[in-house]
Amino acid sequence: MCARRNDDLDKPEWRARISRARASISVQQRVSEARALIDVLVAQELPGTVCCYVPFGSEPGTVGWLDVLRGKGVSVLLPVITGPDALDWAEYAGPASLEPGKIHGILEPSGPRLGPDALARAGLVLVPALAVDLTGVRLGRGAGHYDRSLPHASPDAALVAVVRDDELVERLPAEEHDVRMTAALTPQQGLVPLPRDERLTLARHRPPRPDR
Repeated sequence: MCARRNDDLDKPEWRARISRARASISVQQRVSEARALIDVLVAQELPGTVCCYVPFGSEPGTVGWLDVLRGKGVSVLLPVITGPDALDWAEYAGPASLEPGKIHGILEPSGPRLGPDALARAGLVLVPALAVDLTGVRLGRGAGHYDRSLPHASPDAALVAVVRDDELVERLPAEEHDVRMTAALTPQQGLVPLPRDERLTLARHRPPRPDR
């Protein structure tokens, strides 16, 4: 785990730093990481429905994990970007069901739209992230799609940020509206419960309300 902590960095600075690091990652490393992430996933006791995503650009993971999940009898829901609001969702029905989305380079499912509330069906939500810290604070790309979507998740769902091992950091800037991750999924450490402790199960951790 990366022990990086720099409380002087704001979110844009964190995003720039991590994006630069991701740009230098070789194809061979990405392939190796993707295989390792799949190995961790298939070793888990999976729920009937998993919300996943198609990795974009230098994000860790692979489109192949969608078929691996389906092969284990899991219903896989993928996000659909419809605008600035919460994500819509549709079921993944195989590689032929993917089509280019509104944002260049992102593949989305072409099936019937299920609405933002479909997220509540999932017992496991795999969330793209640039980084996540030991308290469960997630750093995204800044568009806010998941910030607006995760409140629709089931209170019992595992919210898992998928990052590289050095993107699991000690502390990130946090905001009151942040929905905390319950775990990180990394290539080398596997599934890391968050907040970092010795619990054997994952439970939703919401940020405390500020004192009035």
